[in-house]
Amino acid sequence: MDDALIVVDIQNDFCPGGVLAVPEGDSIIPKVNELLAAYSLSILTQDWHPAMHCSFASSKGLPPFSLDMGTRPPSVLWPDHCVAGSQGADFHPALQSWRARYIFRKGTRKELDSYSAFLENDGVTSTGLAGLLSSLGVDKVIVCGLATDYCVKATALDARRLGFEVVVVEDAIRGIGASPDDIENAQVQMREEGCVFAQSGDLMASYTISSISPSKGII
Repeated sequence: MDDALIVVDIQNDFCPGGVLAVPEGDSIIPKVNELLAAYSLSILTQDWHPAMHCSFASSKGLPPFSLDMGTRPPSVLWPDHCVAGSQGADFHPALQSWRARYIFRKGTRKELDSYSAFLENDGVTSTGLAGLLSSLGVDKVIVCGLATDYCVKATALDARRLGFEVVVVEDAIRGIGASPDDIENAQVQMREEGCVFAQSGDLMASYTISSISPSKGII
């Protein structure tokens, strides 16, 4: 085993109708479901924040999308989203989450956010995912999901820094694009760090679709 599929944050709050919706975020779900059916080892990441999380503007008494000047560099403060146990934190109902081998929850500490599935936003604290994948003999990760310019980018870049080969599924990601060049810049940055971009159909051609649901663990 040397490949693992990582599906980033396809949750209700990040899809149309959610409090922090990625435009057309749900449009990638059919492609993602095909990938989940094709890969025997897959991980779903899930933002799972406590109330008054440090990334929430409400925790600082500021309007959503303000900058937190207490971080370096200043970070965006978001609307309350993906609160642990809430409907917004649930996976989108169209996502075939039952196919995943593992569910990996991040951003669970009130004082520390995590865009990446591998490292917390301090750039030092490990989430444990790298160790899990290494113990399973994985050396290549296939990354898809939401959002291109935030959690997908952070996950792909950290995977490269930790020594994994990285393939980003170009037709199975969507970005926020708060500024006009954010999505394009994120893609350029990932390419510059050695991430390879591919289409889902090309990837699935190499794998046998399995109809067996693997055992699941939540981390």
